[in-house]
Amino acid sequence: MQESSIQSSKVLTLETMNPNVRKMEYAVRGAIPIRAEELRDQLKKEPGSLPFSKITPCNIGNPQQLNQKPLTFLRQVSALMEYTDLLAPENIDVTRKLFPEDAIERAKRNLSYVGNAAGAYTQSLGVQEIRENVARFIEQRDGFPADSNNICLTSGASGAVERVLDILVSSPNVGVMIPIPQYPLYTATLAHLNAQAIPYYLQEDSDWQLSAADMERSLSEARAQGIDVRAMAVINPGNPTGGCLLEENIAEIVRFCEREKLVLLADEVYQTNIYTGTNPFVSFKKVVSQLQSPVELFSFHSISKGMIGECGRRGGYYEAVNIDEKIMGQLVKLASVSLCPNVQGQMAVDTMVNPPRPGDASYDLYKREIDAIYESMKRRAKKLAHAFNSLPNMSCNEAQGAMYLFPRVELPQAFIDEAKACGQQPDALYCMQMLEATGISVVPGSGFGQMPGTFHFRSTFLPPEDLFDDFIDGFRHFHLAFIDRYSKA
Repeated sequence: MQESSIQSSKVLTLETMNPNVRKMEYAVRGAIPIRAEELRDQLKKEPGSLPFSKITPCNIGNPQQLNQKPLTFLRQVSALMEYTDLLAPENIDVTRKLFPEDAIERAKRNLSYVGNAAGAYTQSLGVQEIRENVARFIEQRDGFPADSNNICLTSGASGAVERVLDILVSSPNVGVMIPIPQYPLYTATLAHLNAQAIPYYLQEDSDWQLSAADMERSLSEARAQGIDVRAMAVINPGNPTGGCLLEENIAEIVRFCEREKLVLLADEVYQTNIYTGTNPFVSFKKVVSQLQSPVELFSFHSISKGMIGECGRRGGYYEAVNIDEKIMGQLVKLASVSLCPNVQGQMAVDTMVNPPRPGDASYDLYKREIDAIYESMKRRAKKLAHAFNSLPNMSCNEAQGAMYLFPRVELPQAFIDEAKACGQQPDALYCMQMLEATGISVVPGSGFGQMPGTFHFRSTFLPPEDLFDDFIDGFRHFHLAFIDRYSKA
């Protein structure tokens, strides 16, 4: 049978599939990371066949992929929960020689929350006791009450964002304001839901703060087109920009959403990744509480970022504030469809919000590990920004937070013309050439959105500190050769 006739017999094809999935794009795992995996396989099969010896994946905030050490306490508790024979009376004396007492007690306590069955389903909203710990964490952070009934544990913050957008979008005419540049989760999910992404621009020349005038412009233009704009998403600290909003800017956003009847979505997964004293992290929940605002707020947090870095465990939560009780019931229904969040992810959330305290056996080591990761990230952020700013045709705001820098590249016109002739975005071609020359995988700014006429890329600063100079040198040599080649064109 000919291949064409076999193909025509298929029920599910590109033509018959859900068109909303077909139009989704997710640049963080797009063409460049796919090519990076091909090159990684080539290096395994043919060592020495490429001008570099390894792939450096700076395209995604995945700390442990780049050798960030897991936190000992978290892994000890996880190990004890996974292999519960270690806690059996006949083995506990040996276990105490290997594990500190507070890790043993935490594992026993966590197991009691799930009926001593870490592989069983939990409540759909997550373990109640862990949600109570999340509420206490929020209260201690902000100085305002939090209710565990308004908290839902999720399999990562991405799942939480998708769930909230799912309940917001009721028709193709619904719009959600998103920052540009933005994390592609938002545009991808809105495309999947067949909804409208309404861009507003972060201000690069003001350390990526928001402009009230641009928020007003974005909203008024969308509503003039008849779009039902219902929500505004804010990522703070910023991904991909590394910016961190000032408290007065946050208050401005809250008042704007209150005035314009917009649900506020606050993506705050990088809240402990703060590297400057001038822009401390302030939660939207705190500002909403200070202003006594009735604005409807969903805020999101995750174990994937910060100093925890447990991306693959998929743990996170959202807090719902000022949300209609009937909608809260619908959110419970949505959670129930997925049965429950990842249990080990829930337990890691518990460690994040309720870490060892002073006087606990694990406190000193836990604090040393957290501090070492933080200080190293801070040094790497500064070093990489300095490196970018030292190069011709490149400028970069320093990272105030998160795990990324978003440098602006002034691409030569000859290269822009070449890229357009090939049908490619110029910054995407630049990033692909970088990968092919150095093994460094980054994400082009066009994957996040950017001010028209500008070109950027996003890079993490997560490569190990002992290899960081080599990483920077590889990029520097590529960029200088690139600029030299096209300046002569």
